[in-house]
Amino acid sequence: MEFVAETDRLLLKVFEKSDLEASERFWGNPEVMNHSGGATPLYVLPQVLEAYQKRYIEKRISVFAVIEKTSGQVIGAAGFNTEDGLEKVELLYHFAKASWGKGYATEAVHACLELAVNHPLVETVCASAAPGNKASIRILEKAGFRFTEMKFFEDTQQLEPVYEITAKMG
Repeated sequence: MEFVAETDRLLLKVFEKSDLEASERFWGNPEVMNHSGGATPLYVLPQVLEAYQKRYIEKRISVFAVIEKTSGQVIGAAGFNTEDGLEKVELLYHFAKASWGKGYATEAVHACLELAVNHPLVETVCASAAPGNKASIRILEKAGFRFTEMKFFEDTQQLEPVYEITAKMG
């Protein structure tokens, strides 16, 4: 098992097939994914995990499984979508409801930003949050992200604030 980042309470690792059941608790949960376009159908999750694993192998950056050290359980996902290239990556994070309100997302975001800074091609990290998701917006602001614009997203069918942070000066 390869860990790509570590914090006081968390480990980030490349997703594996064995993480399927845990991923259902966040990506497959309608309440967790309420602000992100809805739950991912369970039959699609194996392909999602495989795609994130392949992306890490090819690009050395991806979305990672977040493990709580004390329990050893996968409690969420955090990392980067890279569809638009590696210069500007999109941060995302989703956590099982049982893990909400404990600071795990904030901790995972800081670990992800460190990964972005250390990746040779990443220059900027962007993120969006549903306007009603005040906790997520607060996480981005505490991490140093700056509001840049309002943008309509097809997957969520809504106008959302977009934030950015510079990973390194280009």
